[in-house]
Amino acid sequence: MQYLLIATSFALPTAIIGKRKGSSFVIWFLIGFFTLAIGLVAAILYRREQAEPERRCPSCGKVHKLYVQVCNRCGEDLYLPEVDEVRQGPDLR
Repeated sequence: MQYLLIATSFALPTAIIGKRKGSSFVIWFLIGFFTLAIGLVAAILYRREQAEPERRCPSCGKVHKLYVQVCNRCGEDLYLPEVDEVRQGPDLR
């Protein structure tokens, strides 16, 4: 019973930090639950990729990461765009 309390006290902050960095709450909760302090340190050190290249779908305008090949909104095939159409980071307008 004491282990469950200790494990949950590590798992919850690990999951919250992991979720804020863009990952799954459940996966980080399980990591924190089973690895305790190591999981918490891993969540803190986990790098969030913010400056990943993005582009807009030419049909519907939805923003996708550069590696996405088919728009999940309209189904348009996304080919490699021109260099001036690729933007860095989440502030693609």
